[in-house]
Amino acid sequence: MYKSYLALLLGAGCLNSYWLNAAELSAPLAVQQPYTVASPHGDRQDPYYWLRDDSRTSPTVLDYLHRENDYANSYASAYQPLSDKLTAEIISRIKQDDSSVPYTKGDYSYYSRVESGKEYPIYARKALADGTEQIMLDVNELAKGKSYYAVSNWQVSPDQNFIAYMEDDSGRRQYTLKVRDLRSGKDLPDQLSGLSSSLAWAKDSKTLYLVKNDPVTLLSTQVLQHSLGNDPAQAQLVYEEKDNSFYMGVGNTTDDNYVVIYSSSTVSSEMQVMDAAKPGSGFRTLAPRERDVKYRADHLNGRWIIQTDWQAPNYRIMAVAADKIGDRARWQPVIAHRDDVFIQGFTAFDNYLAINERSDGLRRMKIMPWAAPAKSVYIASDEAAYVTGFEVNPQQNTDWLRYTYTSLTTPASVYRLNMQTGEKQLLKQTEVPGGFDKNNYATERVWATARDGVKVPVSLLYKKGVKRDGTAPLYQYAYGSYGASMDPSFRSGVLSLVDRGFVYAIAHIRGGQEMGRHWYEDGKLLHKINTFTDYIDVTDYLVANNYVAKDKVFGMGGSAGGLLMGAVANMAPQKYRGLVAHVPFVDVVTTMLDESIPLTTNEFDEWGNPKQKAYYDYMLSYSPYDQISKQDYPAMLVTTGLHDSQVQYFEPAKWVAKLRTHKTDANPLLFKTTMEAGHGGKSGRFARQAQTGEEYAFILNLLGITD
Repeated sequence: MYKSYLALLLGAGCLNSYWLNAAELSAPLAVQQPYTVASPHGDRQDPYYWLRDDSRTSPTVLDYLHRENDYANSYASAYQPLSDKLTAEIISRIKQDDSSVPYTKGDYSYYSRVESGKEYPIYARKALADGTEQIMLDVNELAKGKSYYAVSNWQVSPDQNFIAYMEDDSGRRQYTLKVRDLRSGKDLPDQLSGLSSSLAWAKDSKTLYLVKNDPVTLLSTQVLQHSLGNDPAQAQLVYEEKDNSFYMGVGNTTDDNYVVIYSSSTVSSEMQVMDAAKPGSGFRTLAPRERDVKYRADHLNGRWIIQTDWQAPNYRIMAVAADKIGDRARWQPVIAHRDDVFIQGFTAFDNYLAINERSDGLRRMKIMPWAAPAKSVYIASDEAAYVTGFEVNPQQNTDWLRYTYTSLTTPASVYRLNMQTGEKQLLKQTEVPGGFDKNNYATERVWATARDGVKVPVSLLYKKGVKRDGTAPLYQYAYGSYGASMDPSFRSGVLSLVDRGFVYAIAHIRGGQEMGRHWYEDGKLLHKINTFTDYIDVTDYLVANNYVAKDKVFGMGGSAGGLLMGAVANMAPQKYRGLVAHVPFVDVVTTMLDESIPLTTNEFDEWGNPKQKAYYDYMLSYSPYDQISKQDYPAMLVTTGLHDSQVQYFEPAKWVAKLRTHKTDANPLLFKTTMEAGHGGKSGRFARQAQTGEEYAFILNLLGITD
């Protein structure tokens, strides 16, 4: 009926836009336009390709997105009071005026703080001599008059007189460098745009190193050297990355003795280093790049401490003298590879090496004395599932380690540990207003058996008193890509569901690195489907073991986790009452065929290169957009940002448009585009909570829960 009605309109010359407002439909319906996506392995028709507008200015496309927003808002108006209540509830658990734990560097202690009612942080420092506070950047002032604003990186110069910072006022993650004189509080005229967020200072406090992005692909391609006071347009090119599968960044070593260029692809990496006291002297390669070899390093007392997967899938620690760099064969072993322990990272001190490890899916901390490696000790925990990580540790000549600790029931906490005496001090635990008591909640670590027999760890949070009788609703989250591990950290927002009887589950599915490098390898390329089936099998486990009700299951994922939601919607729609997909990567094949799209070339080793038939066929077999079929789908909430540079807005737009013509159910399908933001959503801390409130209200409304 739809095709014949459209043909009638076209034949009559009455269609003035790519929009069809058919009276019998309860939701927007986008017109189909012929378009062929060519590939070496066959052509595909993409009738919604017209929704791609790289300029973000097409009236027709914008009209469609606004109409989808109007439809979503109209549907949500029925439970707007619940959305408002949830938003207020979530915000009420955020301490309005708060500050980070200060850290000392040079003559100052540095920290950030937020103030009541304000959306953005204030970055400040205090002089150690007299305690005088100086506000370096008040992001609330910088953001005035802007619908989106973020400061994504800042670095103080070695002489402590300047702060260089990177700002983004669109959400597209294309940054502008600004430099402020901290003595006068005034910004210098030095500005460069189209940058990545990383930056590094030379020791002269005049020379900056920056990364320029390609204006089309947005890939980081050039390292520029800029001297304060010079014409920014004349910034000197000091390195150009020719391999478009690599990302690039710059930074300084912890001791500030070196400027570093970091180059990294999915499977290999390279570092080039330069004496920070000799700007312009040229960069030397720490070790040349080699496929399937990754490493990262920091400098300590005349040698480089290196974390590498060279002949060590779960990583090992090695070292090399600063005057012996350039040849990996000179690296000496420090900590050997283990099959059952994955090395997440390290922090090097004069007398100790602190190592962040993963074992049994948990992140824990080990302290190794350089003088007695056999006397290494672990920082203990009495919780079943927890996360430790490094806090800011800018000083190497100290015995005090600063680290973070959190769990699903323990708010983020900052400790410092004396590595010599074992003394431990709690510096701060994030305050959760509103009467939060961790003793009201329980957390578990369970293991679900996947269909191929593999045991998948699952972290659970629920309120004590919730019966394990198969009646509780489930909110299940996962990601499962890029080796990114989704740790069981405290999330105050989710308490709004848990307090209403939900079980909150984090499925640590393959594609992450929770269980080591093999966990990642088994969830990428030609094993990607394991990611999706693991998620479904975790759901089945929780239902079968009476943790949750089979008709009250909700799933959520974002970005690559949105791909997960799209695949699950196609593969097992009957098992989910509703799915939430934020900025979802759902048009896998078309995107990976197009090397003009940001991220594509860098990710061939994650998803595969569809110009090769084996990868083309495999990706096509799970690509959510391509696998939509005539079937019932769960209720779905899909979000995107118009200026998203990671997953372009038109992927979810096309996906939703196609779902509307194929789904055979009457479940709601909502699509919301944030017109003034990108991949990370809105920039303000309270605006973000409103988006979460809307998501939770969507879920609760489906269950008939109004309070």
